[in-house]
Amino acid sequence: MTVLSFVPRTESMTLTPAKQQTKSGSGPTDAALVVAARAGDAWAREALFRRYARLAAGLAHRILPFDSEVDDLVQDSFLYAFERLGTLTNPQAFQSWLSSIVVRTAGKRLRRRRLQVRLGLRTNQPIDLDEVVSRTAPPDIAAELRAVYGIVERLPVEERVALILRRVERLEIPEIALQMSLSVSTVKRRLSAAEARLDRARNR
Repeated sequence: MTVLSFVPRTESMTLTPAKQQTKSGSGPTDAALVVAARAGDAWAREALFRRYARLAAGLAHRILPFDSEVDDLVQDSFLYAFERLGTLTNPQAFQSWLSSIVVRTAGKRLRRRRLQVRLGLRTNQPIDLDEVVSRTAPPDIAAELRAVYGIVERLPVEERVALILRRVERLEIPEIALQMSLSVSTVKRRLSAAEARLDRARNR
């Protein structure tokens, strides 16, 4: 999976050290942490945040590169997840469930931002490709990322998110459907449209 260069800022949330480490030192399983968090143990929520804050920040950053709202997006995603832990049917699936929350939250923020731009309440800041693409990325990966991020601001929100999950996160279509809470057929249509736009941009 392609990983972009970023500096997560979610560590600004003040947390106390997680407790109840396993004998191996690897810590409790996600399932154990989710069960404890459901029971009201604050240390378990803190442990889940510490375990997945960087992952959530990276995913949010790749959907909303260098957006000032990324920190808030991550915190909102964790708060939403913690408030609804009771709805998670498979406690061991916390990571993928949290990722889907981040994806959906990012989509909502993109829609809100575009509405604000149309209403003249904010300006649309173009993505600085030199800042988004890591200088250490291999040439072929760098070219791929530049092509993707060169058109994302012009894509409808669902096309944008689907394209990033496919081309940057390297997810399979069924995984993208789960992350976006869409049907596989809908994801295929969104990707097909986004890929067509990408091809046109490359051939100019």
